Order: sequence, then C-alpha cells, then structure tokens
Amino acid sequence: MLRGGVRRFPWLCNVLLYAGLFAAGDAAQQLWRRRRRRRRRGGGPGPGPDWAQTRRVALVALAFHGNFSYVWLRALERALPGRRPAAVVAKVLCDQLLGAPVAVLAFYTGMSILQKKEDIFSDCRKKFWNTYKTGLMYWPFVQSGDGTAKSAFVWFQGEEVNADEEPSEK
Repeated sequence: MLRGGVRRFPWLCNVLLYAGLFAAGDAAQQLWRRRRRRRRRGGGPGPGPDWAQTRRVALVALAFHGNFSYVWLRALERALPGRRPAAVVAKVLCDQLLGAPVAVLAFYTGMSILQKKEDIFSDCRKKFWNTYKTGLMYWPFVQSGDGTAKSAFVWFQGEEVNADEEPSEK
C-alpha cells in the first residue's frame, strides 16, 4: 500500500519526506544540544525545544527543498544516465558544484525570511562557506555509496535507474 502511494504520487511523497526529515533533524539537534547543556551545567531542565524553529525548518523543506530535490535529481539522471562510475562521479560533482550551493542559500535565506530578519542574507554570509564545506566532506560519500547519486526517495519507489543497464550488485 505504501509503495503504491509512493509510485502514484512521487512528487507529493518526496516533498513530505523532505519536510519530515528536515523537521526530525532539527528536533533531534535541539534535543541533543539541550542534553549537552544540561550535562555541562550539572542538571536542571533548561529551556525546552523551540518547536517554532522546527516548524520553520519543515516549512522551508516543504516549500523549497523537497521540490528542488525532486526536479534537480530527475534532471541530473536524465542528463547523466546510468550507474557506471563515470556517470556517478559526474552526477555527484554536478550536484555538489551546482545543486548544493542553491540548497544552502535557499535554506538560510528561507529561514531568515520566516524569522522576519531585517537582513535576510546575513546568515548566508556568515554560515554559507562552513555549511558548504561540511557538506562537501559528507554528501559525496553518501550519494555514491550505493552506486547512484539518486535520492533515497527514488530508491524507495523501486524505480530502475536505466532499464537497459544491469543493476549494481551489493
């Protein structure tokens, strides 16, 4: 039933998946930081999670990241089809050199707009390069780990990357 819904409504499922993952990541980060602060101070409840922040993160993912990733990854697969090592490397390079900067800029700008900051590009200027460099050290390995640069969502759908190619063996 779930796979049928994913196949029938791939865009909607992708957008909802991104919103859920972004929100879960933000909530987990807040809870982790809260525990760490509590250990340093020697106990005490401290401030609770900022659920408004988590909602803003989910909204940015819902409004931009899910849509962008859906279109971007499909375009990459059409432009650079296949699972051969050269195609995978090309997709990862394109994603990291073109897609990642757009995603990072959209995240910080979107969050600043939702936080009603006066200078919506302030966080971009302060955090872009550190976030981008950190992503460069992580995402290429995750993306190429299963032999394709496609998202987990497309894997979940069970789609073939190219019908004329043999699937990679693991």
